[in-house]
Amino acid sequence: MRTEIKEIVLEGQVTGPAKLIGYILDSISVAPDKKRPAVIICPGGGYSRKSDRESEPIAMQFLSMGCHAFIMDYSVAPSHFPTAVRELAEAVAIVREHGEQWQVDTSRIIVTGFSAGGHLACSLGVFWNQPMVYDALGREAAEVRPDGMILAYPVITGGPFRHEGSFEMLLGEEATQKDRDQVSLENFVSEKTPKAFIWHTVTDDAVPVESSLLLASAMRKHNVNFEMHIYPAGCHGLSLASEETGGTDQRLNEPQCQSWISLVKTWIANF
Repeated sequence: MRTEIKEIVLEGQVTGPAKLIGYILDSISVAPDKKRPAVIICPGGGYSRKSDRESEPIAMQFLSMGCHAFIMDYSVAPSHFPTAVRELAEAVAIVREHGEQWQVDTSRIIVTGFSAGGHLACSLGVFWNQPMVYDALGREAAEVRPDGMILAYPVITGGPFRHEGSFEMLLGEEATQKDRDQVSLENFVSEKTPKAFIWHTVTDDAVPVESSLLLASAMRKHNVNFEMHIYPAGCHGLSLASEETGGTDQRLNEPQCQSWISLVKTWIANF
C-alpha cells in the first residue's frame, strides 16, 4: 500500500511542507501479527534537490526484504540546518507512534541516506538527543531516536574532505568554517549514536571516501557497532549500481558494487 502519510510543517521551512510517503506491507495469513522493520529513505541531491534514482527504486528493494519503506521528501535550500533534521526526527516519531497500526517493529526503525541524504540520516543519528531537535518538535528524545542507519556514500565531514556544494546549500553561502564544524558529523558521534551500515567507493570523486572513513573511526572510538564496505571502484551517486537506477549512463552501472543491497539485507536480518 503506497500512501502519503503526512505533511510535516515546521517552523523555519521555506520550500513548503515536507512529506512522508509510506509503502506499508499488508499482513499475511501465515503471520498476521508480524511486526516488520521500517526503513525511512532520504534521497541525495546535495541539499538542493532529491534524486528520484535514490527514492522509489530503493523503497522497492526494502519492500522485497519484508520491510516497510518510507520516503522522506525533506526541505532543501533555501531552507537551512536544522530544518531537514527536525523533519526527519518528526518522521521517525510518526512511524514509531503508529507502530501498532502499521505493524512496525519499533525497535528497528532505520534511517537510510544517500550522499547528502546520508548526511541528513547521520545528523539525526548524532543529534537525536539534542534539544534543538526533539524539544523544537515538542517531543521526547526517545520518540525521535533512530535504531540504525544505512549510509550510502554519505556526506559527513565539513573539514578538508567536504563536499562543498552540500554544505553551501545546507548552511548558506556565508557559512564560516565554524559553522561547517557544527555539522561535521564525525565530531558528534557518541556512545548514544545508533549502529550503522556504511558503504562507499575509493574512486568517488564528488564525496571522498575519507568521509565514511572519518565516521567509521569516530564510531570505533566510541564503541558504536558498524559494518562498512569500501568498494575499489565506482563513481558517486550509484544508487543500486545497476541498469535499474543507472539507465543509459554506463558509469552508474557498476556490477562490483551491486552487492551492497544483499549485504544490507543480511545486516537487517541480524539487527
